[in-house]
Amino acid sequence: MEHQEQLAKLGLFDARVPRYTSYPTAPHFSDAVQDSYFQQWVTALPDGGKVSLYLHIPFCRNLCWFCACRTQGTQTDSPVRGYLTHLKQEIALLGQNLPKGITLSRMHWGGGTPTLMAPDMIEELADAVFEILPLSKGAEFSVEIDPNQIDEARLDALMRKGMTRASVGIQDFHTDIQKTIGRIQSFEITRDVIDMLRDRGIRSVNADILFGLPHQSKERIAESVQKLLSLSPDRVALYGYAHVPWMAKRQQLIPTDALPTPVQRLQLFETARRLFLWDGYREIGIDHFAKPGDGLDIAQRTGRLRRNFQGYTDDTAEALIGLGASAISKFPQGFAQNAPATADYVKRVKERRFATSRGHVFAGEDLMRSRMIEALMCDFQIDRAEILRDFNPKPGQLDALFAEVSAAFPDMLEISPAGLQIKKKGQALTRMIARTFDAYNLSKAGHSPAM
Repeated sequence: MEHQEQLAKLGLFDARVPRYTSYPTAPHFSDAVQDSYFQQWVTALPDGGKVSLYLHIPFCRNLCWFCACRTQGTQTDSPVRGYLTHLKQEIALLGQNLPKGITLSRMHWGGGTPTLMAPDMIEELADAVFEILPLSKGAEFSVEIDPNQIDEARLDALMRKGMTRASVGIQDFHTDIQKTIGRIQSFEITRDVIDMLRDRGIRSVNADILFGLPHQSKERIAESVQKLLSLSPDRVALYGYAHVPWMAKRQQLIPTDALPTPVQRLQLFETARRLFLWDGYREIGIDHFAKPGDGLDIAQRTGRLRRNFQGYTDDTAEALIGLGASAISKFPQGFAQNAPATADYVKRVKERRFATSRGHVFAGEDLMRSRMIEALMCDFQIDRAEILRDFNPKPGQLDALFAEVSAAFPDMLEISPAGLQIKKKGQALTRMIARTFDAYNLSKAGHSPAM
């Protein structure tokens, strides 16, 4: 209780801060960055390098009320096929601008619901990608899978095209909670889909589960986690539900009086966390868990863990290229985001140009601060020698920054000649601590609760 009171005094239960999957965060992107930037950054990639690719499929059969992603509902394949026509055009345009010999280190299909695509759509989309970007040795091809929108024919199509990792959304298994968030998905359906995946040779299964949902209690989340553990996923993302009805209108269907308090959110997280640790999972960053020997576990132990728009990753590619409506790319020079609205995205692609509608060009201290924030989010520490070597900060700047954050979070940090480290008892404050290194104006964006 004393520790909880200390966290409360430091503002954990009141603050709203970014998730820091990028720096600067997307609300600070500018419409000054358009398609010409994207094209220049693609052509500047080194010959023979590796890139990651994200493809966004913004369609769902049913819109879940809790979701804040860019999606639209459809009960027919017609709009999906039309969208894929333009997505394949965008892929072809990318191929015309890529330097020689570039290969894929990672490819991820997200949405939306990529698995609502019929088998022929899946194969045509994969073929369009591999025509310009072959998979490199040891590459991963992952797909977000909705157990309610998958069957053997679609799984077989994904396997024929080389899927190596499946990411299965779960949220919570309790019926009352599922009804309240508009996502009905039984444990039995989820189990059967994971069995189908493993029967086809998939050995890497990720799962997403949420804490902070309406009507969630410690007993209910414990039951859901135990059911999930019986499925033995290789990785788990334990995300906090962000209730932002001013941004995601469908969340207005969720009763706010059924949401847990910030203190209860911490208790829900700790309940789930302890169960994963007791079952032998390794803790990865602030909200992921992985089996020993998993790629994320190895990356964290060897200092190679990174963070991007998909969360934690062990990918070390030169760039992350996002295609499709609203998709975000990261290049060494900056960020580029496609037009969020599908109609605007299609219009741009029809004009035979890239669909970039906004972004950010790295300048000033962006890269240094980005690395410090990423290091905190991944490793709970900042290596002084690394920052001095790679970014050449102003004399005394690191000491001043470290002193500022130490004063803001007393007894939660250790400052030494080696750098800055967040103590175990302070790791719940990581996003708030990272915010101290953010030079941008937080008031421009409505972020999610720190807990």
